[in-house]
Amino acid sequence: MFSFLMGGANGRSRTYAEERRSPRAQKDIRKGVHVNFSRSSASASLQGLVIKAFVHCLLPVRRLLPFPARFSGHGHGLKMSRKTRRWIFHIFLCLGIIYLKIGGFSSVVALGASIICNKIPGLAPRQRTICQSRPDAIIVIGEGAQMGINECQFQFKNGRWNCSALGERTVFGKELKVGSKEAAFTYAIIAAGVAHAITAACSQGTLSGCGCDKEKQGFYNQHEGWKWGGCSADLRYGLSFSKVFLDAREIKQNARTLMNLHNNEVGRKILEKNMRLECKCHGVSGSCTTKTCWTTLPKFRQLGYILKERYNHAVHVEPVRASRNKRPAFLKVKKPYSYRKPMDTDLVYIEKSPNYCEADPVTGSMGTHGRICNKTMQQTNGCDLMCCGRGYNTHQYSRVWQCNCKFLWCCYVKCNTCSERTEVYTCK
Repeated sequence: MFSFLMGGANGRSRTYAEERRSPRAQKDIRKGVHVNFSRSSASASLQGLVIKAFVHCLLPVRRLLPFPARFSGHGHGLKMSRKTRRWIFHIFLCLGIIYLKIGGFSSVVALGASIICNKIPGLAPRQRTICQSRPDAIIVIGEGAQMGINECQFQFKNGRWNCSALGERTVFGKELKVGSKEAAFTYAIIAAGVAHAITAACSQGTLSGCGCDKEKQGFYNQHEGWKWGGCSADLRYGLSFSKVFLDAREIKQNARTLMNLHNNEVGRKILEKNMRLECKCHGVSGSCTTKTCWTTLPKFRQLGYILKERYNHAVHVEPVRASRNKRPAFLKVKKPYSYRKPMDTDLVYIEKSPNYCEADPVTGSMGTHGRICNKTMQQTNGCDLMCCGRGYNTHQYSRVWQCNCKFLWCCYVKCNTCSERTEVYTCK
């Protein structure tokens, strides 16, 4: 390896001693210049840096062992001397130093991040740039998006639409093509999930570039008699990161973009308004002489229930176009002669929801064929509503298992045999 790095243009390998005896070559190598090297200037400077670092690193090796290394053998085996082992160790140490000097580790990380980010489906160009610069954050973003999807599936598990779609698959799941109430809920819950996950990762110290909210530390609330302490969640960082990343995919200038941006902000607003204050008392014998408080994130299930309530009262809106370029400028409540804007915590939609009874690739409906329903209930998961009047199939299942087991002396276990017959109803 060493001879290869120090070889001339004619391919002849020169020993370390020869290189040491050649003043011109020694001078060129120390300057990081290879005389007969004929590649690009960038590659030449890189090789010069490698050779320079390697030679300077190996100068102390001459005191350890004359080059080339010698082995002492007995019989059929070879035994390295102590100086030889030290020489080999020094070689590998020098290679590690060179690897760090040329930025090898950062280059490998950057290359890996670029490959991974280019394979994630559905990312906008700005999102891919963020992914490549912050690969640690994209993992947390994915966890937050999945948390939002799981909550969406929980909230709508008993409805015709159970948070499923036939749209384009992205890191945020499959997106609905129709600007309906369901799409509004999806965008809001995912935006809240990403902000929640980023803020939690900052508080736990698993994400670089952020931590606890330092602005609140040390301040005293004279009105309520407590002071800020502990590790308050840095919600501002989580909200801003969620806004920059999620809003970056809204590049089209149309009504659907305005709707998506509004619902993204609704999810973040709901998270911000439901932050919790936790306190701890300090004093002798449990007394509350001083009280320290900090802010924490709410349970995500709580946010799911709040957004589900907003979904039930979602506002139908329409775009107002600018007079100059005729592009949508803002959204207003869809009522005649009204220009009232929706509230900042209202979920909005621009198209009415399909009935989701039949599979339809255009609307993104999966249909309800084969869905499990409840024959006795009159709610959304009842067979009458779930199956859209098509009727249902009855499936009978029998289950047998050992029950009422007892230990008898000595030494065996006696059990009874229990059985159960159940009926499951699925939509035709």
